[in-house]
Amino acid sequence: MTIAETAKPRLPRGVRLVNSEAHGGMVLLAPERVFKADQIATAILERCSGEATFGEIVDDLSRAFNAPRDRVATDAGALLAGLVEKKLLELG
Repeated sequence: MTIAETAKPRLPRGVRLVNSEAHGGMVLLAPERVFKADQIATAILERCSGEATFGEIVDDLSRAFNAPRDRVATDAGALLAGLVEKKLLELG
């Protein structure tokens, strides 16, 4: 799956990104599921509000981490595509 530049990723109803002391950091909470999010995943998911397009998120991450845009697009796209497949992310 490829994420379109114009897609507006967002967490669906019932899925939240929260800091969990029990899990030692940020986690993605979904009904009956918990996924630990590393720093990179957290940086990506924090930008998935349904307001910004995937292209805007990639541009922001590229600037924030001083990283090549194509590399950010590939890595962020792979993460988000996997979350879409698991029904932990929606594309508007």
